Amino acid sequence: VCVVVQVDLTGGYYDAGDNVKFGFPMAFTATLMSWGLIDFGRSFGARVEAAARAAVRWATDYLMKATATPGAVYVQVGDASRDHACWERPEDMDTPRTVYKVDAAHPGSDVAAETAAALAAGSLVFRGADPAYAARLLARAAEVFAFADAHRGAYSGSLRDAVCPCYCDYSGYQDELLWGAAWLHRASRRREYREYIKRNEVALGASDAINEFGWDNKHAGINVLISKVSMASIIHPQCSVVHLPP
Repeated sequence: VCVVVQVDLTGGYYDAGDNVKFGFPMAFTATLMSWGLIDFGRSFGARVEAAARAAVRWATDYLMKATATPGAVYVQVGDASRDHACWERPEDMDTPRTVYKVDAAHPGSDVAAETAAALAAGSLVFRGADPAYAARLLARAAEVFAFADAHRGAYSGSLRDAVCPCYCDYSGYQDELLWGAAWLHRASRRREYREYIKRNEVALGASDAINEFGWDNKHAGINVLISKVSMASIIHPQCSVVHLPP
C-alpha cells in the first residue's frame, strides 16, 4: 500500500547505516531508552539525564507525528531495497522517500502497539520534566493502542514487500499487544489495562517461549515489566508467566 501523501514525518532515527526510518525497531528503541531512564535515570547525573531525555524526545516527537492521523500509523519512510543498494550519506540521498502506513484495512498491531508502548514509556520519562508533553504522549498512546487492538494483524502481512526481510515480525503481533498494555498500565495505572492483560494472556500467548528479548519478541520484557509494577504479582512456576491477582 503506497500512495502519495502530505504528512510531516521529519525527525526520528534512521536504522543502522541506512537512510530508512523503520518504525517498528525505532519505537522499540525509544521504549527501551525510556525504560533505562525510568529505572536508572537519577544515577546518570543531571546533565547526562537531560541529554538522554532529549534523545528520547527526538523519537517520541517523530512518533507523535507518525500517529497524528486518526486510524493510521505511519510506519516506514524510505524504500529499503533501493536504499540498501546505494550507500550514501543522508545529506546526499536520492533514493525514494516512500511512505508506508498501517490502517484498518491493512492492520499492523505489532508496530502500532509498540508505538503505543514507546509513547506510554515516554510519558513517564517526561512526567516531571514536562507534564503537559507527558500527558499528550499518554493520551496518544491510549488511542494508538486501541487502534492496534481493534484491527489485529501483523504489519509484515500488510506491508510484506516494504518491511521484509528487514523487519518482518516473526514472533507475531500478540506479544506487542501485551507489551503495549503493560506499558499503558504502568504509565496510567488504569485498571482496564491490567484487566486486558488478565483477559488476554491465553489468547495472546503470554506463556510462549521467553528465551529472547528484542524488537521482535517481547515476552521476556513483558514478564520483567509486569513483575516490577507495585502490586502483588505472582509468577506461575510452570511457565514463568506473570499472573496478575484479582
